Formats: sequence, C-alpha cells, structure tokens
Amino acid sequence: MTVKEIVKNGMKALFQDFDKKAIQNFFHESYIQHNPHVPTGLEPILGLVTSLKEANFTYTTHRMIADGDLVLTHNSGTNAMAFGAEKIVTFDLWRVEENKIAEHWDAIIPHYSETANGRTQTDGPTELDYLEKTEGNKALISQFMKDILMGERPSKITDYINATQYHQHNPQIKDGLNGLVETIQELTAQNNMFQYSKVHRVIGEGNFVVAQSEGAWGGKPQVFYDLFRIEEGKLVEHWDVIQEIPAQMAHGNTML
Repeated sequence: MTVKEIVKNGMKALFQDFDKKAIQNFFHESYIQHNPHVPTGLEPILGLVTSLKEANFTYTTHRMIADGDLVLTHNSGTNAMAFGAEKIVTFDLWRVEENKIAEHWDAIIPHYSETANGRTQTDGPTELDYLEKTEGNKALISQFMKDILMGERPSKITDYINATQYHQHNPQIKDGLNGLVETIQELTAQNNMFQYSKVHRVIGEGNFVVAQSEGAWGGKPQVFYDLFRIEEGKLVEHWDVIQEIPAQMAHGNTML
C-alpha cells in the first residue's frame, strides 16, 4: 500500500469503524503521539476508540497530501467533545514507518458557523495538480514564511500573494490580499500580531503546500498549520488551524 492508503485505512479504523484489531494492523506498536491531551503509545489510542464510538464521532477528510513518509490530512469532525468542541476542524500529520502509522501530530480548532470571508474552514479545491512543481512550490512557501510571516522582508508580500485572487479560509480574515493586509494592520496596532518563531516542516504535493510552525499569539505559545494552494508561482488560497500549546501535556514529546 502507499502511505496515503495506510493513513486512510488507519483513520477509518480509528475514527469510523472503531475497530481495535484493525487499529493494531495499521498503527505501529511504538506509536509516538504529539496531540497534547493523549498519552503516547498505542494503548491510549485503543482506549480512545470506546469514547469516540459512544459519542458517535464522525469525520470527513477534505484534503490529503503525501510527501515522503509523511501524510497531511485536512479534516472536520462532529460529535467531537473528546477533542474540545462539538464540531472541529483539524490538520493531522502522520508519519509512516514499516507500513504502519508510527507518529502523529495535529492541531484542532472549533468549527465557525460564520466567517469574515463567507467561506468555510474546509471548502474549496481539493484536486492535486502540477506534481512536477512540488519542490519549487515548497521552496516558495519556505521563503514566504521567512519573508512575510517571520517578518524578514514584509514589503515583499505582493511578490508572493496573487493581488486579484486570494481565497481566504481563516474564519476571521476577509478574502483577498487587502483582507490579509487589513488584518495584519489591525493586529499590529493592537500589539497582537501573530509571531512565527520557527518553521518545523514544509510538506507539499503539487499545488498544495503546508507549513507546520510554532510561535505565539495573544501572549501564548501556539502551533500554526498553514495550507496554501499555488498557481503560476503565486499563493491563491489559504486554510489554517492555530492551536495554543498547553503548559501541561500528556507526554513529553511536545506538539512539534
């Protein structure tokens, strides 16, 4: 099986079928966990199954990106109080080793029923394209993160973002380059701008690239997942999930 097939089957066993035997088939016995509220190891995952089944948890995967041994899934879920809200949106990053899921990172945010841009947190294109441009697109996002989101050369923002089409899915930011600039100006004036301190991974497949980063917002440490769709060398669409890093975690693995 491909890494995508392994992850798809593992997620189905865990989140849909609630099948402990199948989970053991698709998850490594030395499974490493980075979700801050779930202990590391396979046994806690097997224990989670019962509560998810009792809650009638459901999930939908909207996008899946594979890069080497890593698979990024963009998901939504319902009946998800086990993860902090009735409806949630998540990015989950899975590492496959020896044909099993060996490691997991994620970030979770509540679903917003209304957004500043009129879009949902998960709608928009899903089809992978321009696979031959994967490495170039990853390099583009790596430099964008440094220049714009980490503030090295913020004046270059129009070099990266399409000025006429930038579809925004962050629920609090309006569509377009102007919407992003407006939000940056407002947060800067409030001395509350997102602060990106380190990009841990840039994962891409064709026209979709995601950056997994850490930093701060509101004076608290955060994990940032930013997914971009790229056309002709410009960023034309953005989805994200931002989650606070808690002071106390269920393991010592960190969220990153």
